[in-house]
Amino acid sequence: MSQESTLDPAVAARLKRNPDGLLPAIAQQYDTGEVLMLGWMDDEALHRTLTTGRATYWSRSRGEYWVKGDTSGHVQRVKSVALDCDADTVLVQVDQTGAACHTGSRTCFDADVLLPRER
Repeated sequence: MSQESTLDPAVAARLKRNPDGLLPAIAQQYDTGEVLMLGWMDDEALHRTLTTGRATYWSRSRGEYWVKGDTSGHVQRVKSVALDCDADTVLVQVDQTGAACHTGSRTCFDADVLLPRER
């Protein structure tokens, strides 16, 4: 991860990161509200997302930044970015082209639905 970021210092000062310096970033389809995926961002990934208009994440497994769609063509064009009330999670509203999930599904949350027991 980048130690030097050009993220607005006023924004950076508000963020509550995990011990690895990361924030969970929820990607949501801007016009339908469909929850697409969860990724991770550090300050630099958030800066790139805000300035390029393309969702950029930190890959914990590969140890590098990745721009959604650069290899798959399944692009996330950013419509808005918001912090939650605790400033420890980012909501990225996007216009998703193609699948959001690496499995090829539209969303990462449609394959294993867990239903609560009725009481």
